[in-house]
Amino acid sequence: MDIKTIGIVGAGTMGGGIAQVAAASGFSVLLNDVDEAYLERALKGMDKSLAKLIEKGKITEGKEAILARVKPTPHLDEFRAADFVVEAVFEDFEVKRNVLRALDTILAPEVILTSNTSSISITRLAAQTSRPDRFMGMHFMNPVPLMALVELVRGLATSEETFATVKALAEKIGKVPVEANDFPGFISNRILMPMINEAVYALMEGVGTAGAIDTVMKLGMNHPMGPLALADLIGLDVCLSIMEVLYDGFKDPKYRPCPLLRKMVDAGYLGRKTGRGFYTY
Repeated sequence: MDIKTIGIVGAGTMGGGIAQVAAASGFSVLLNDVDEAYLERALKGMDKSLAKLIEKGKITEGKEAILARVKPTPHLDEFRAADFVVEAVFEDFEVKRNVLRALDTILAPEVILTSNTSSISITRLAAQTSRPDRFMGMHFMNPVPLMALVELVRGLATSEETFATVKALAEKIGKVPVEANDFPGFISNRILMPMINEAVYALMEGVGTAGAIDTVMKLGMNHPMGPLALADLIGLDVCLSIMEVLYDGFKDPKYRPCPLLRKMVDAGYLGRKTGRGFYTY
């Protein structure tokens, strides 16, 4: 397929980042969200991010030209013009199923549909559509404009042609694609989230303060960011959702979400996006 227009559903942190990278790579972008406030916030975030990248010499094209290629829309029907689609809505199976079913009826039959899910079964998501052979996982890392990795995950029915097309597109937008098999959490979150969960247990049990735990991991393990600060960046609700997918998928008690993590989410302390998580922002 000759991909010229990429549709992205969900204008949160991930969706906005994917839209920015696609537009900066020369693609026309349709960015959809049911909440127009999210669309406005995404555009402001792109403007700020592009300005920084241009200042550092990472991008040579003007930000106005890049932003002109992004069309925000609350109407999913406009995706009839899309040649390729990335679903990037909240990490919840029911939410994703509703979006995927709606997209499936709108998109042309040959259009490849991908999901940015970080943990949910690609085979299960693909089965919600009439195009499981043209469906796969395309899991970007946060923040998308800065992180090179994208996990590519085949469903049981994903065709070789679909995989080759998605891999080529990932490379064209400057990412390094790595194939992961369709297991809960794939590679990245199967390793990362239990580490974050264990850090929350250490905090709950009084092993150390949040600052001490993060400092040990930064200075002792050479991590660029401590696990609790990283959880705040990702969103504690997202972390909890992924841990629940791992716990339900493997039925192994080692993936049990920490009670403190659940309590923080219940309190609405979700991290940077709410101004309070393990730290105050």
